[in-house]
Amino acid sequence: MSIVSSEEPDVADEVEPVPTLVVAPGRFRPILAAISPTLAAVVGLTIHFALADAQLVSLSWVDKVPAWRHPYPLVLELLAALGLFLTLGQCASRSLKSWAQQVAPIIAGATLIMTVWELITLKLDWMPQPYFPGPDEVFAALFEDRAMLAESAWHSLRLLLCGYLAGAIAGIVSGVLMGWFRLARYWGMPVLKFVGPIPATALVPLVMMISRESFVCGVVLIAYSVWFPVTMLTASGVANVRLSYLDVARTLGAGRLYLIFRVAIPSALPNIFIGLFIGLTVSFLTLMVAETIGVKAGLGWYLLWQKGYAEYAKVYASLIIMAAFFSTIMTLLFKFRDYVLKWQRGVIRW
Repeated sequence: MSIVSSEEPDVADEVEPVPTLVVAPGRFRPILAAISPTLAAVVGLTIHFALADAQLVSLSWVDKVPAWRHPYPLVLELLAALGLFLTLGQCASRSLKSWAQQVAPIIAGATLIMTVWELITLKLDWMPQPYFPGPDEVFAALFEDRAMLAESAWHSLRLLLCGYLAGAIAGIVSGVLMGWFRLARYWGMPVLKFVGPIPATALVPLVMMISRESFVCGVVLIAYSVWFPVTMLTASGVANVRLSYLDVARTLGAGRLYLIFRVAIPSALPNIFIGLFIGLTVSFLTLMVAETIGVKAGLGWYLLWQKGYAEYAKVYASLIIMAAFFSTIMTLLFKFRDYVLKWQRGVIRW
């Protein structure tokens, strides 16, 4: 008697799997990132033209032109065109694709902030006039006073650079002396700790008695505000140079000047740049104060002048220029730091 064992075929083995379309989750992410300014601008334009204005707008030159030619919708249209350009251009350029992924979402976020700004001011009137104008008024004021704002920015830049460079040079020199020479540190550090914490704004009456020139007074105030942090951090960096570096240099026959300029100062550069960044931040505040002591131009002078006439749209326009002005200077200092400290990129991340 023979037993025949028959196994039923497995249905799953006979049926071929149906191919499915697998979409990588990050495949369309570069496209969405590049086109995000366009989408945000479309939202802003829809709100601008679809909703009625609830806020009373003061008369200006924009009342004489059609609504589609107002500055704010033109800015939104430019941002929409920028998003389309980045979307199409990233297919041809890999560097543009990388730049679009990093910068385009930030531009889209700024566009949405402007949309919310217009929504709570011009459209819903949640913020009272004249203290909180809408973006259309601010861009109109920015365009109307563009020549005066450019001149004020130039005067502020000249005053800031003169004061900042004078304070940075004095701070580096005094910091190196106090960090390297024990006698200079003994006498200089008590003076630095006693005089340095005094805010520069408290010295306005004293500086005005020393010189009647408003530009000189502003340079002195800015230089003083920069000198203290640069001196402190430079002295700390020079004093904390590794002894092994100095011993190796001495063994190879290096003299004192070589040790200072080729060993101590390069080793202290990270600390020096931290002091320069702190000094630059403080100099922005001191610049606004320095431009209130008799100067005839400058961003701080323009802001106070327009505030006196209750032209708050022009006040916000000057704040936008200040933000772009100070941010550009800070970015340039970052680029200079990255260039000088290329040898630290593998050690310190920034």
